[in-house]
Amino acid sequence: MTPLNVRSWAEEVAVLMATRLGGVRRGESYDLATMIRRRGGALPRKLLKKAEILRDAETVTNAPKIARQTDFSNAAQAHADLVAYLKPFGRVTRMQERATNFAASVVFGLLVLGIVIIWVLVWQGFL
Repeated sequence: MTPLNVRSWAEEVAVLMATRLGGVRRGESYDLATMIRRRGGALPRKLLKKAEILRDAETVTNAPKIARQTDFSNAAQAHADLVAYLKPFGRVTRMQERATNFAASVVFGLLVLGIVIIWVLVWQGFL
């Protein structure tokens, strides 16, 4: 785990927080510290602590000598937990997926019904 990994983890979590929880104006750049300050209250308490661990690990990477001596395993676990929480899509996307799945089920049912009707017509000798 290099300091570059920790920076990319922090950027990924900041982007996920911005897209999932909001709090960013259009065209504005943001980092994890900003997102924690703005929308950290929307995270569950345990995940807020993990976000702070990741933020602190990112600030350690600014000092290369200390970063080489630091173990970032807690930051890796915090990143994994935060991504697992923030990765699911928003409510609108979930509703769109449900509607798509329902429509696909209906189409599949109609397809099977049509095949059965054609099979019965062929079996009875009408086709």
